[in-house]
Amino acid sequence: MFIIRKLAEYKVAIVPLIILLALSTIRVNDPALLSSFRNQVFDAYQLAVPRKTENKFVSVGTIDEKSLKELGQWPWPRITFSKVISKLREKGAIVVAFDVLFAEQDRFSPNNVANYNTRYGQQKIDPAILSKQFPDGDEIFAKELAASRVVMALAPVKPGVSDLNLTGMRAPVLIKGDGTKMRLPLYQDAIKSLPQFNKAAAGIGSISLEREADGVVRRLPLLSKVGKTFVPALGLEALRLAAGGRGYFLLGDQSGVTGVTIPPRFAFETDSGAALRIRWERFNTDTYFSIADLLNDKVPDQLIKNKIVIIGANATGLYDFKKTPIQANTPGVEIHRQFIETLISGSAPLRQAYFMPLEIFIALVLLAINLFLAIKTKPYLWLSGFIIFVVALPLSSFFSFKNYNVLLDPSFPTFAFILSMTAAFLLKFRDEYKEKMEIKAEFDGYASPAIVKMLTKNRSLVKQGVQKDVTIVFSDLRGFTSLGESFGADVDGFSKLMNRYMDCISQPILNSKGILIKYIGDATMSIHNAPIDDDDHAETAILTALLMIQALREFNIENSGTGLSSLELGLGINSGPAFLGEMGSSLRHSYDAIGDTISTAARIEAQCKEYSLRLLIGEETYQRTKDKFLYLTIDRIFVRGKEDKINIYTIIEDNDGLLSESEFLADKKLHDEMMDLYEKEDFAGTISLCESLKSRFRGQIEPYYGKIIASCREGIKLNSSNKWNEGIHSI
Repeated sequence: MFIIRKLAEYKVAIVPLIILLALSTIRVNDPALLSSFRNQVFDAYQLAVPRKTENKFVSVGTIDEKSLKELGQWPWPRITFSKVISKLREKGAIVVAFDVLFAEQDRFSPNNVANYNTRYGQQKIDPAILSKQFPDGDEIFAKELAASRVVMALAPVKPGVSDLNLTGMRAPVLIKGDGTKMRLPLYQDAIKSLPQFNKAAAGIGSISLEREADGVVRRLPLLSKVGKTFVPALGLEALRLAAGGRGYFLLGDQSGVTGVTIPPRFAFETDSGAALRIRWERFNTDTYFSIADLLNDKVPDQLIKNKIVIIGANATGLYDFKKTPIQANTPGVEIHRQFIETLISGSAPLRQAYFMPLEIFIALVLLAINLFLAIKTKPYLWLSGFIIFVVALPLSSFFSFKNYNVLLDPSFPTFAFILSMTAAFLLKFRDEYKEKMEIKAEFDGYASPAIVKMLTKNRSLVKQGVQKDVTIVFSDLRGFTSLGESFGADVDGFSKLMNRYMDCISQPILNSKGILIKYIGDATMSIHNAPIDDDDHAETAILTALLMIQALREFNIENSGTGLSSLELGLGINSGPAFLGEMGSSLRHSYDAIGDTISTAARIEAQCKEYSLRLLIGEETYQRTKDKFLYLTIDRIFVRGKEDKINIYTIIEDNDGLLSESEFLADKKLHDEMMDLYEKEDFAGTISLCESLKSRFRGQIEPYYGKIIASCREGIKLNSSNKWNEGIHSI
């Protein structure tokens, strides 16, 4: 039961943590919707801060509308492509990479022309005769390939595993690390260019542009496998040839692939599937030239010399559109170009496998900090922290990308943090609303509406236990038992009278910003200076008590015609330190005050009946207000649990203002003489002075003097000071 209660106390923290752990489980599984949203955030970064390259190393020779118009219908004769390679070599291209497959024989070769003529022509033509008159374009193309550094295209097909061994691959791939954990893209087969072309080419590379789940191309695998053969990406193979590399190292560990190197110049960090994200720049055609212009010597040398040149199509009908972060329709050849530029510039956005647990940890830390603020500090602090964290997460993620090319996902930590803190906020709001309602229910009728409103706004005034200097007022109805008996069986009538009486004496307390701590049968306990501060609480308490006496007078006047005798009450006031706060059991509790100050106030009030006075005031309250009221010392008495006697006082009322100061001081002097004789146990002298004092002070305390006279006569009978001190003077 204890554990359950403790968990309930900290549910504001526990529930958000559970939500975060649940969201973290979802994040580990990484559903498509979550992955897509994360990638879109990264895409926005790319658009906001595109890559800027001063010196571009890659140009694009386009098979465009102009080229088709001047060079004829696609596909062109292989002799045309031979001329293209020759021109590029002459102009100083370092490497030529074809984003074009040459999987079939040249349709203008002697064999194809002879077969076409035989099938559709008037007479049969011998291919041998044609070959003497017309050169074989494929042979010429192969020779040009052999004379240049050219990368031929290969298109992997049928994702999956097979035992196929591709032949003709130029660059070996050596594995460093745990090869069993490396998960490369796998394909069963591939569409290849003709064997003589692959044999003549300096390299072969994959032109596969795999889209992600949302159809966007964001990254390319540096290496993939067709059957049992490693195949480099077209751009990677072109870079290897440009750098003079002989092969590749595939690096990995228990998490999968960690990188690919082209010794000795290039090393690339990749994801676990050997893929590398492209750092995109805004699409433009500054590095593009038409094949027709190339063959007509209209292309500036700076577009070709010492460049990697990719040959690809962007003509209508041949355009290989792909959706990328920079635009909806990006030519495939442009993707290869930006891929190579990313490799050369070393600007590939980095996102490692350990980033995911790091992002979960960040969300956990921020949640813990904000929950601490929510539990331990004021609402504006944790709300400020919440806003700061929600803003700081995306900004810090963007800063990491802009300055370090690091892709930290802001979406999951931010979303998890917002959702978890929303749960915390709702729980805290519910608990605080519940507390407000509890405080309102507890203090409604015990404090003024303004005080209740203040307490609900600042619940710590009630909920946090404190030790504080206060003034306590106890009241008690005199003759309660006999009053109840006078109603007989009329319980309803008696209840109504008591409710009216309680309203009568409670209103002055509420009007003076006091708090009615409790009703105890026909008695009340009220407090001043808690939970709301009142620097003059002692004076306020006395004024409240006097207003309660006046209210009872008016109450008795209203009841004068009912046949009921006038009601009387006793009031005891004491000031001093007290312990204040929520007190009780876990099942039932309320705001209360405890301490010696309270118990002494209760005992002082109990003496009102013994001294036949409506109001008695303790020493501490007297000392704080002695210059503000007309005080008389009533007695010096023992309080149980205390070694020294305490003085108790009453106040002479001057409601009509007719009691002059000189008259009061003269009467007070006589009263003090009486008290001195009484203290010295001069009972005869005390009785004499009391008889003369009965009419003084306008007769307000005449019954009190009667009580003193009776006490002196009892003292004379006892004739024992010990019995006297232990008896009548002890409360």
